[in-house]
Amino acid sequence: MNGWFHSWRAAVRIARRDAWRSKGRSFLVLAMIALPIVGVSAADLTLRSAELSPQERATRLLGAADARVSDPGYGGVAVQQSPDGQRTAPADEKYDSQPVPEGRTDVGKALPAGATLLKDTIGHGKLRTVHGLLHTEVRELKAADPLARGILTPLDGRFPQRPDEVAASSRFLAESGLEIGGTLTARGLEREYRIVGSYEVPDDLEALQVNALPGAFLEPLRKGLEASGLAVPDISTEHLVKLPAGGGHGFTWNMVQEVNAKGVIAVSRAVLVDPPADADVPLYQREGHSPFGQGLGSDKAALVAVATVVGLAMLEICLLAGPAFAVGARRSRRQLGLVGANGGDRRHIRSIVLAGGLVIGFVAAVAGTALGLVLTFALQPVLEQAFGQRFGAFDVRPLELLGIGALAVLTGLLAAVVPAVTSSRETVLASLTGRRGVRRSNRVLPAVGLVAALLGAAIALYGSVFSDQFVIVAGGSALAELGVVAMTPALVGLFGRVGRWLPLSPRLALRDSVRNRGRTAPAVAAVLAAVAGTVAVATYATSQDAQQRAEYTAQLPHGAVSVFLTEDGGRDVPAVREAVQRHVPVDVRADVARLAVGKSSCGPFSSDEGCGRTELVIPKANECPLWADTGTDEDPAERFSKEERRKLADDWRCRSEDGGYVPTNDGLLVADATLLKVLGIDDPAVERALAEGRIVSLQKRHVDATGKVSLRVIADAKAADEAAERNEEVPGVLKAFPAYQVPDGTPSYGIAGLLSPAAAEAAGLGTAPLGSYYSTDHLPSSEQRQRLDADLAKIGSEIQFHIETGFTSENSIVLLALTVFAGLITIGAAGIATGLAQADAEADLKTLAAVGAPPRVRRTLSGFQCGVVAVMGVLLGTVAGVLPAIGLRLTERRQKEQMYQEGRDAGWTGVADLPHVPIVIPWETFGALLIAVPLGAALLAALLTRSRAAVARRAAA
Repeated sequence: MNGWFHSWRAAVRIARRDAWRSKGRSFLVLAMIALPIVGVSAADLTLRSAELSPQERATRLLGAADARVSDPGYGGVAVQQSPDGQRTAPADEKYDSQPVPEGRTDVGKALPAGATLLKDTIGHGKLRTVHGLLHTEVRELKAADPLARGILTPLDGRFPQRPDEVAASSRFLAESGLEIGGTLTARGLEREYRIVGSYEVPDDLEALQVNALPGAFLEPLRKGLEASGLAVPDISTEHLVKLPAGGGHGFTWNMVQEVNAKGVIAVSRAVLVDPPADADVPLYQREGHSPFGQGLGSDKAALVAVATVVGLAMLEICLLAGPAFAVGARRSRRQLGLVGANGGDRRHIRSIVLAGGLVIGFVAAVAGTALGLVLTFALQPVLEQAFGQRFGAFDVRPLELLGIGALAVLTGLLAAVVPAVTSSRETVLASLTGRRGVRRSNRVLPAVGLVAALLGAAIALYGSVFSDQFVIVAGGSALAELGVVAMTPALVGLFGRVGRWLPLSPRLALRDSVRNRGRTAPAVAAVLAAVAGTVAVATYATSQDAQQRAEYTAQLPHGAVSVFLTEDGGRDVPAVREAVQRHVPVDVRADVARLAVGKSSCGPFSSDEGCGRTELVIPKANECPLWADTGTDEDPAERFSKEERRKLADDWRCRSEDGGYVPTNDGLLVADATLLKVLGIDDPAVERALAEGRIVSLQKRHVDATGKVSLRVIADAKAADEAAERNEEVPGVLKAFPAYQVPDGTPSYGIAGLLSPAAAEAAGLGTAPLGSYYSTDHLPSSEQRQRLDADLAKIGSEIQFHIETGFTSENSIVLLALTVFAGLITIGAAGIATGLAQADAEADLKTLAAVGAPPRVRRTLSGFQCGVVAVMGVLLGTVAGVLPAIGLRLTERRQKEQMYQEGRDAGWTGVADLPHVPIVIPWETFGALLIAVPLGAALLAALLTRSRAAVARRAAA
């Protein structure tokens, strides 16, 4: 034991001294190992700090209170809830099939005697800013009260103490242009408020929020909006609860269930910190209300995914760092030979080389972990802004960081294993004299690799053709790739046969790489692994892009613009139209309106008192039988056989309409023929139909057998909704219009029908401005969009704005990043192999110089050595990477075709077209990898290599 300790101690000392002597090589290997450690340790610290503890979550939600209670509006009916209060349901299961009663309950009477309540009310309003109006959340909470401490974080000034004071979130002040000390008003409210402070919401740093005292803002705003005939936003109220002194263990789960029995929902600090078992939660015992959560299978899948990523990362580092350790072993051959000459055996030589990996791995672990700590701490404010919330305490888990550090040490040791074994096999005489001896290639490893590659390809083929499991394809592809990596030395030898047709310098570089496969193969394997991953993801992403492009449904013709506004009877529509006209390169503008029933302030979907709506009637003969209401819980499709359901799935009555959206209840617009130009409908018959007062139907199902379209005018929208819930006939007056059905294949863009303004007036129907459609000369630029957004923000209404830009790939940035990543790995691996080649071929270069070769030969040879490694790795990686991508796409195709057939058998609508799952090869990415990356690596190596060799010194005796 003592001898083992001293031998390793000596080996570590030798390795430390050798690492210090070769600072450049040591820093390179250290950086390779340390950089992933920096990323992993920083990610661990960030995620642990961002993950709030139960106490921290409770403080942000409850402040210093014991609980937060609210009225669900069930009229005092007993409820059941999840421990966190996110899921609730009436306790009586009869309400699963019938409406829940509406009404309020007295929250205070449900709480224990002596409890302290603090009101917390949230609503919304359009607040006047420097630029116009800004839709903002208004929170009435006495934030200065000790009970609310922790919910809002003060930044500057103070929280309001008087009814005419407010505090504002920092984000609101930045967006509005207002400052502390200024005044604040709201649309529909004449009263002014003074801004006395700023704050932030820890869980939502982007919150646009204003804080006022309870009753000081929302109630006057509600009255002002009602008096002006404007829409009143919803207001929700909750209460913070503090139990009287001596409350024992706080607001327990039993107390939560007691208030549930009185129709009140409660979120308790004690329950959040120590939640009850699922078996003790009545809600979870009901069918359809089981707790959400990741099961054991998903946990295992996540662990397998993490283990796979870590394993591949370690393999990549080992393949890249292994040649660098081999460089050190080559340069220390004489030193290792002296160890053998003085009585050291192979075990000691292996220990010295492995100690080099141990030393650099340990330093990389310490440096990487320390740098990860410093970076995470320094960048925490930036990370918090990116996450949109404040982190909890800076959470350092020593055991996790030690595990990450141990991973670095293990990686260093693994990277030094092959150089250690290779160095220990050299004889003392060869090490001292510099002779290389006779080298025989290993025939077992390529044979094992060939078997693994064939077996992996067979597994991947089976998974893609006969199975629906992605994991089979991924596993087989990974096995095949590892087999190709094992075959790399033999494949490098095959590349040597190309050398006879090459000029002198590339022929010398290729022959040198083939002759010294021990240093070439790991670098080629590293490039292979990086390129294979890039090619696989690029092929898969490009194929997905082609599929999404084929599935993309345009909402408007390319370059067209739509803008809608449904609030306040379209009062601000003219201002919106003018703003769009100023900043968008408009060619044609088509104004549209909607049919309006009831008060002018009613929106198209409003069910408030005095509000109505219109509905396009679908004749019975045009209703899809698969959608027909049976009056029971039976699925309508069950009434048909499988063959009948397949036929109905192709029936035009059951087809889904194309894309597009119109913010009306029935998709009917009031417009003239100008809209046809914007929509690209060139049909004189449509123009004549509009001029004659007919409805132009863009959806076939609304036209009856007589060629008419019926419109139901509903005076009371709320009564109509209640009748629909009871499966009763919806009350309303029917108006019939002669109709013109556009030819099949004409895109509707979500519009069900068009009615001219004159026809609407003749039928006695009121209208309200809705917005406009625009065709453009060209797509607006980013600057034009920004100026337009600024003008629309000043109007302050909820505006629905859309520009049809066509399909935009979301994978282009990913593909570019992957290509750059693979290029960097390729250049790095090829550079390492080139450095090793220069160390090994120093004698050959001196011989070339001695026979009259010019100095530039050294640069040229170095560049071609680097380029040869890059080309071999990229070629092999491209072949290895295409296999998993094709396998995964074939598996997806089989799954989608199976879903397609099952959907047709079940009578699902919208599955009439066979799914399109193409396999597309990204030739641009391949070209960049096959040409640009090796060429760049060769040029970089040539530029960084000295033309003249250093003067050789005579070896010491």
